[in-house]
Amino acid sequence: MSEVVADRFRDIEFETMLLGRHLSPVRRAADGESNLDRSAYTLLSRLQVQGPMSIGQLSEAFGLDASTLNRQTAAMMRSGLVERIPDPDGGLARKFLITEAGLKKLSAERNSNVSGLQYVLEDWSAKDVAALATMLARFNEDIEKRDGRPWPRP
Repeated sequence: MSEVVADRFRDIEFETMLLGRHLSPVRRAADGESNLDRSAYTLLSRLQVQGPMSIGQLSEAFGLDASTLNRQTAAMMRSGLVERIPDPDGGLARKFLITEAGLKKLSAERNSNVSGLQYVLEDWSAKDVAALATMLARFNEDIEKRDGRPWPRP
C-alpha cells in the first residue's frame, strides 16, 4: 500500500471519529431536558425496525454482554421507553418492546438530528447529499458484512 493511500485511511479514521462525536445524540434540549443517550437511541432504533427482542437477541445484534444490556434496558424501562412482554412467538425469554412514549421520544430525537443535518448540509447540492447518503450506507453495510451483524433497515 502506498503512503498516499495509507494517509487517506488515517484521514478516514480521524473523520469518522469526529463524525461520531458530532452526531452523538447526547446533548441538552432547548428546554433543559436531557435527550436520549446514545445507547438508548441505538437500542430504540433497533427495536423500532426489528420489533421485540430478548436480551440474548440484543446481545447478539450489538456484540455486547448481557449484563451491559440488562443495565441499559433497565434504565430504559424506568424511563418508560420500553416494556418487557412475553415472547409473541411463544418462546421462554421475555422480550423488550418499545412503548408509545419510547416511539415518541425516538421520533423527536430523530427529527432533531435530521433538522441538524439539514442545517449543516443546507449549502450542499441535492446530488452531493445523495452521494453522501449512498456512500455512508455502503460504508456501514460493508462493516456489517465483515462483522457478521447486519442492521435491518426500514
